[in-house]
Amino acid sequence: MKTIYLAGGCFWGTEHFMRQIRGVISTQVGYANSIVANPDYKTVCTGVTEAAETVEVEYNPEIISLERLLQLYFMTIDPTSLNRQGGDSGTQYRTGIYYTDPADLPVIEKALDYERGEVRGTIVTEIQALKNFFPAEEYHQDYLEKNPGGYCHINPALFRIAREANAEAEAVKKETKGKYEAPSDNELKEKLSPLQYAVARENLTEPPFRNEYYDEYRPGIYVDIVTGEPLFLSTHKFESGCGWPAFSRPIDSSLIAENRDLTHGMDRTEVRSKNGDTHLGHVFDDGPEELGGVRYCINSASLRFVPYEDMEREGYGEFKPLVDLK
Repeated sequence: MKTIYLAGGCFWGTEHFMRQIRGVISTQVGYANSIVANPDYKTVCTGVTEAAETVEVEYNPEIISLERLLQLYFMTIDPTSLNRQGGDSGTQYRTGIYYTDPADLPVIEKALDYERGEVRGTIVTEIQALKNFFPAEEYHQDYLEKNPGGYCHINPALFRIAREANAEAEAVKKETKGKYEAPSDNELKEKLSPLQYAVARENLTEPPFRNEYYDEYRPGIYVDIVTGEPLFLSTHKFESGCGWPAFSRPIDSSLIAENRDLTHGMDRTEVRSKNGDTHLGHVFDDGPEELGGVRYCINSASLRFVPYEDMEREGYGEFKPLVDLK
């Protein structure tokens, strides 16, 4: 087991969020990096302790990686807000990542670098070695488990994302390991239409509103046109008005590569599939807040849609439980 300490505003919500994630073994709320030994809640709230409301997260790295944990953590905070999250303000509500294993630092710094490319403004989330951690009073522990209607600064929609996130990742890893490989370029030219080849291999962008899946909302799975690898679910597809398929997230972020794209006089983040090296589209930070605030704008020509009723027959049956039929 490994442990990481995460400060994300009021520790009630942060702990409840972390408890939803498969691979998180235990959590405990408390006060990190205090200059006063064994502080109580009342003293912490005065600011004199310099402590941060923090969650001790014990997790199994064979089930969920630190990288994935941090991706989910950053969905719950505004990393540009100093000493304030939601309606709470004060130094105890600052955001921070506190580590005990120096080997975790490069992973944390990489996650922070990624966030710098995703947000507007200066990131003020602390990155420090843990100096101390004092457990909070018993009534704070598992607060939202004991008080389901209690105050929480985190959007409730994110709890569902936390519950689904690693379950989806595990299904993907099980089903895709060594299974999806890109054919040769000559084979691709035979397999794909001219438009599909131009998008997938020459980074073309297809016309908005005149593509196959921009208004496709049937339940099912979207796979890489080059390899057949599962990339997106209808569960996470939404109407964005942009004229291309829009998703709040991929099935598993480890299947996606993101690159800075300075073409056409713009500064964007390109999205490619890792195994197929297929140009998919771009990712933006203007998605619906209730879905995590991210919009993956994807070319239809980079994808193939498999309807829910065909998933078993086409070899994607393991992913059916992840598809929302509502």
